[in-house]
Amino acid sequence: MPTSTVWRGTNPAPALPRNEQDIEQVQFTRSNQASQSIADFLDDSYTDGFLVMADGHIVHESYYNGMKPHTTHLMQSVSKSITSTVTGIMIGRGQLDPQALVKTYIPELADTGWAEATLQHVLDMTTGVQYSEEYTKLDSDVGKTDVASGWRPIAPDADPDIDWPASVWDQILTLKSCDAEHGERFLYRSIETDLLAHIMMRVSGLPLHELISNELWQPMGAEEDGYFTVDARGYGLASGGFNGCLRDFGRFGQLYLDNGMGNGKQIIPPEWITDVRRGAHGLFSEDRRKILPKGCYRNQFWIEDQDKESFMCLGVFGQLIYIAPAYNMVVVKLSTWPEFLDDNFKADTQLAIHAIAAALGK
Repeated sequence: MPTSTVWRGTNPAPALPRNEQDIEQVQFTRSNQASQSIADFLDDSYTDGFLVMADGHIVHESYYNGMKPHTTHLMQSVSKSITSTVTGIMIGRGQLDPQALVKTYIPELADTGWAEATLQHVLDMTTGVQYSEEYTKLDSDVGKTDVASGWRPIAPDADPDIDWPASVWDQILTLKSCDAEHGERFLYRSIETDLLAHIMMRVSGLPLHELISNELWQPMGAEEDGYFTVDARGYGLASGGFNGCLRDFGRFGQLYLDNGMGNGKQIIPPEWITDVRRGAHGLFSEDRRKILPKGCYRNQFWIEDQDKESFMCLGVFGQLIYIAPAYNMVVVKLSTWPEFLDDNFKADTQLAIHAIAAALGK
């Protein structure tokens, strides 16, 4: 696939301090009540890379299936949290206003379902725009996004009457219907992040890969370039196309633990960090509460428990950045699950993380 590089810059990457400990033999109880070691769980759950950072130090780092420290990995919807972080930087700079209508930034949106939606609605996926996120249905809206982004070709047996969008931007312009009032419900829809990226690009005048490089990847001291997959028009897929290496995702999580500070400078506004951790949370959906009973969604992050401050970046096939201020800990898991979604693996990963934290005395 064609890609666009998220350049790390020319400065040497500051080394992450290490305080390695043997966590692989830590035992925990999985959701099926079976007891298992962390090592066996990592094997069972198709792990490609696993990183635990506590108090700013690497406690554990391991690679599987041919992965190396410099190897990049597709992060799927973790890309959403990385994209929105730069939105937060632009909000802090006054370039964007979360309460502004999105058509303020892109007038063409006046002819779409987003006409009266605010930027915050888009950040929280609470717009009423109709879009089906059915991964296994090839002609669903997200299936059309796969085709528009170049991730897969049109199936040979597809209905010839389907109007396939030529790019993600083209698809955005076709979404004219709403099935709810803006701000009344949470519904996970990948296209919201792609709209977010187009707003950022329109305001800044820069392509997405340059924005992420300039505002985040270079300032935080990434050790490897990242990259986005791009569609036929060269647009980087903000909703799922970002690739990077394990330790750089640890650095990203650490920024959120350190209130946006990195390399001696304020990279992410502290107000944005506070809003992610404990902002105006509340909207969620019942099907999501099966995994996160006290969870919600804010600014393109998954809040694990509204009574605590732990939050996550999640991607299908088992991508995770887990950020826990209470533990002062970041965990990154790169995976290749056989299926898009696996609620048992998802729940068990959280149980494993809590067991690791307990073993570390957190």
